Formats: sequence, C-alpha cells, structure tokens
Amino acid sequence: MTTLITNARLVNEGRQFDGDLRIENGRIAAIGSGLQARAGEKVVDAAGRWLLPGMIDDQVHFREPGLTHKGDIASESAAAVAGGLTSFMDMPNTNPPTLDAAALEAKYALARGRAWGNHGFYLGASNDNLEAVRTLDPKSAPGIKVFMGASTGNMLVDNPETLDGIFREAPTPIITHCEDTPTIDRTLAEFKAKYGEDGLTPEMHPDIRSREACIKSTRLALSLARKHGTRLHVLHISTTDELALFQRGPLVHPDGARKRITAETCVHFLRFDRADYARLGNLIKCNPAIKDASDREALIKALVDDVIDVLATDHAPHTLEEKQKPFLQAPSGLPLVQYALLAAIELVHEKRMDITRVVQKTAHAPAQLFDVKERGYLREGYWADLVLVDDEPLTVRREDVLSKCGWSPFEGTTFRSRIGATWVNGRLVWNGRELIGTPAGQRLEFDR
Repeated sequence: MTTLITNARLVNEGRQFDGDLRIENGRIAAIGSGLQARAGEKVVDAAGRWLLPGMIDDQVHFREPGLTHKGDIASESAAAVAGGLTSFMDMPNTNPPTLDAAALEAKYALARGRAWGNHGFYLGASNDNLEAVRTLDPKSAPGIKVFMGASTGNMLVDNPETLDGIFREAPTPIITHCEDTPTIDRTLAEFKAKYGEDGLTPEMHPDIRSREACIKSTRLALSLARKHGTRLHVLHISTTDELALFQRGPLVHPDGARKRITAETCVHFLRFDRADYARLGNLIKCNPAIKDASDREALIKALVDDVIDVLATDHAPHTLEEKQKPFLQAPSGLPLVQYALLAAIELVHEKRMDITRVVQKTAHAPAQLFDVKERGYLREGYWADLVLVDDEPLTVRREDVLSKCGWSPFEGTTFRSRIGATWVNGRLVWNGRELIGTPAGQRLEFDR
C-alpha cells in the first residue's frame, strides 16, 4: 500500500512550502503540488500542518544490555517514535559495555525486530581497547564514544597516551563527554567538608559538576582533535563559557567543506535552569549539570547562530525509586525522547527559533555529521521517516509516558503542539494516540 499525504506544510532544507508527499515501498516517491490519489492509496489530509523529517537523536541511553529495569530498546524506542524521533544512536556504557566489534554486533542483534526506530550503536573507548578502536569498520557505527569524565565500568579514559592514540587512530567521528573528573572530585570533597554528605542537595549539583570541569575537559578534547585532524563532536554543551571554543557557521559550507569540530546541546538545557532544582530536585540531576538561566539563554542563541550544530536528548532513564535516593546516591539522567521534539518546537511558538532551524538541528545536521545514508531530509528516494505536527496543546501526564521508568521531567507542562503521526520507513507507527503495528526500525547505514 502507498500513502499520499496531501495539503502539508513541508519543512525542509531551510524553507517551508505547501505540497503533497507520496510514500511508496518505504521511501518518499514524490514531492509536489496537486498529486492525485491512486486507486487503493491511503490518503492523509495534513490540513496545512507541518510535515517534518523525523528527528535523528545522536545521544540516547536505552539501557540494554544489562540495565533493563530502567529501560530497554523496545520500550524507549516506542517512547521515541511517539515523540517524532525516528532514528537514534545509542551509547556504549551498558553492562557489558560495547567495547569491541563483537559486542557491537550483539547489540544490533538485540535491536532486530524490537526497535521502533532506526538505530545505530556507538563503539566505546576505554583505557585498554585501542586496537578495537583502530580496527573498527567505519560503516558499522556512527562513531566512537570517549568519556573524558566519569562513566560506568572501564569507560573513563584518563590515560593521556591512550587518549592521544584514540584521537590519532579513530576511523569515525569521535564523540566526547567532556567533564574533568579530578576537578569534580576536588569540588565534591570541598562541599562534603563544608556541608557533610547529608547536607548536600540537588541545588549544589551545578556547582559540584562545575563549568570549570566542563571547560577544562572540552579544551583538552579540542586540542587533541586539532593536533590529529580528528572529526570531533562534543556532546551536551551546558555552559556559556564553552561556546567561545567553537566555530560559528553552517555544518556544511556552500563549497562542500564541513566543520571538523562540532558541538551539540540537549533539550533539557534549553527548558530548565538552576531555579528548577527547588521544584524537581534529583529528577533533573544529570551530567553535565543543568546550570544557570544565562547559560540556557546563551545555548538557545548559539543554536540560532550556528555555533551549536545539533540538538539531541541524552535520554537516560532511571526509576523513580532510584531518583528518590539522597542526592549523592541518586543517579544522573532524565527520560526525554517522548517530548524532546515538542520542547524544541515550543521555542518556535516563543519566537526564539524558526521551525526550519529546529529541523536543521534535529534532522539534517545529525544526518550530515554522521554520514547517515538517505535519511534526515524530505527528498525523493530517501526513506520516509516523517512527523506530522498537530497545532493542538498537549499537557504531559505521567500515565501517558511510554518509557519504562514511567515518569517525565515535563509532567504538568503544556506544549502548544503535539505529534499527530510518525512514519518510520514509510510505515505509520504512531497515530497521535497510540502505537500502530509492530517495530519497523532498521539498522542505520553510514555512507562512508
């Protein structure tokens, strides 16, 4: 069966235009005006609503294998497609961690037939897997993840020689979590000495995991990338201070040249700030920490000004029971995929950002940066990963959360739009109210 979407407001490659779009054999078969329905074709009248390429999230933690009481590939990808997120790239700090080609392929096997969205999995770097980094098939993973800050297991890379080797040998883009652990440890010791462990609160998190820790680690990553000419993507920028380290301009220039060093921020840094700890406490505890309102404003401006290239989630679910532990014991991370695109579109309603900019940062840029094949755009011949946005308000309720952890930091928030439909590989998987059919996600291909 083919599907014809009529009377849509298509958003693609910097412009909005009225038109129709036909889906055939999982791909976009035609984009035009006045396309005529064929016999037996399913017709969807968009009635002037936005039709976007699905969000490609370059940073999620779906918790599988090993941490599936918090979330798994099936549950979290279901939440993702309900939020208009059609492709995701999952992090390697699972149990066991994804540190070699065999573990990478095992993870793809886990996703087969269970992932609602298209998927790629990062290889992780550690202090002792340089050979696995060096020999990685660049078509098998979006990139190599380097934790230059605290992580689980053996994934904190703090050996200078190993770091240098990873940046020298990596056959794919390197993505980094940049926080300097010694700086954090010193600050934490000072806070414990001053307040005692029982006196520490979530409001102190942005001071303990400080902007100084972020800046020091980011400077180190950039220096190594420049030394070796590495393609480097720095994740979840959270401070005004780091923005000065990155080049302003489009990801791909008109002459075809593209940035070698790029930056990403996340939706929670655009919607929350220090004042929200009093209300939400550990529920918004994450690493790096949500910081000041001035940082939030600077990050929004940096997206508009093309200093930050990608907007993602860092979706990282934990159970409410885990989050209700005392501050030091409560884990860091938020479930975000189901409402991330709506949170970004809220900036359009606030006249802070244009819808074409949202599409650039959530779909086009991740596809460009990671060489994703035939996705991330409304183009004839590309896979039909599509999102229809309804101009109706949506209030986030706990009972509607599809993530296995069962809660959202956006509970009680009313967004001025909602996801009306999501198609993955041409199949309707979300109709605005419920999941449709069965998981249809494919392994992402990287055109390298």
